[in-house]
Amino acid sequence: MARLVRIVIGLGLCAGIGSIPVATLAQQQGGAAWDYTGKLGPFHWGKLDPAYKTCADGKEQSPIDIRGAHLDKNLQPIEFHYLAGPMTLVNTGHTVQVTAAPGSYIIANGTRYDLVQFHFHHPGEEAVKGTLPDMDVHLVHKSADGKIAVVAVRLMEGNANAVLAALWEHLPKTVGASDKMPDLMSPLGLIPRDPGYWMYEGSLTAPPCTEGVQWFVMERPVELSRGQLRAFGALYPVNSRMLQSPHGRKVEASE
Repeated sequence: MARLVRIVIGLGLCAGIGSIPVATLAQQQGGAAWDYTGKLGPFHWGKLDPAYKTCADGKEQSPIDIRGAHLDKNLQPIEFHYLAGPMTLVNTGHTVQVTAAPGSYIIANGTRYDLVQFHFHHPGEEAVKGTLPDMDVHLVHKSADGKIAVVAVRLMEGNANAVLAALWEHLPKTVGASDKMPDLMSPLGLIPRDPGYWMYEGSLTAPPCTEGVQWFVMERPVELSRGQLRAFGALYPVNSRMLQSPHGRKVEASE
C-alpha cells in the first residue's frame, strides 16, 4: 500500500483554537441526560430531548459498517501536524476525554482542522465488513468555519501502545474527575504509521447526533495490550453506539 499520510511533527506550540471548554462537543449543546444502556440508551436518544431528534430521524448518522468503499485516487494524503504538549484527562461520565495543548491540527483535502480533543469507545464503534474493533479513539477536529472532522482509529488487542501507557497512568476513576499529565506528549502515537483511510459524511455518535461531520476512518488498526484494554473496560464496559443505516451514502477509499 502506498504511503497515505504525511506526518509533520511540530517542535513548538503555535496559536490556539480559541477558548473551547473541556466538555465534549455533544455536552456543549446541553440537553437531557443520556447513557449507553437502559432507558437512557441509544435506542431512546431521539425521544429524550427535542434537541436529540436527529439521533432518531437523521439520514447521515454514525457509526456505520465500512464495506463496499469506492476507490478515489483524487483523495489527498492527510497531514498530521500534532505537537507534543501537556494533556488533561477528564472522566465525562460517558468516556475519558483528553484535551491537548492548542496548536495541533490536520490538513485534509486542503482544509485545516484544529485538534479539539480525543476520546475513547469500548467496544469500538467503527465496523469493517461487520467486525467491530476492541476499542477505538476519535480525534475530534474543527475548522475555522466551524466544520467538524473526526479521525477514527480502530484499536485491536496486541502489543502495548506507548501513548496509551502514559495516558492510562492518569485515568480519572470517578465522573467529573480530571488529571493533568506533567510530561509533554503528542497524540501522534495513536495514528497508524502508513495508513489508508475511508471517508464519508456522518454525525456525532452521541447526542445531539449533529450531522455534517466529515469522517476519516483509518484503514489500519493500532494495537493496545490486553491490560490497557481491560483498564479502560473497567471504567466503561460499554460506551459505544450501535451501527447506523448508511441510507445510500458513498464511502470513499484512498489508495
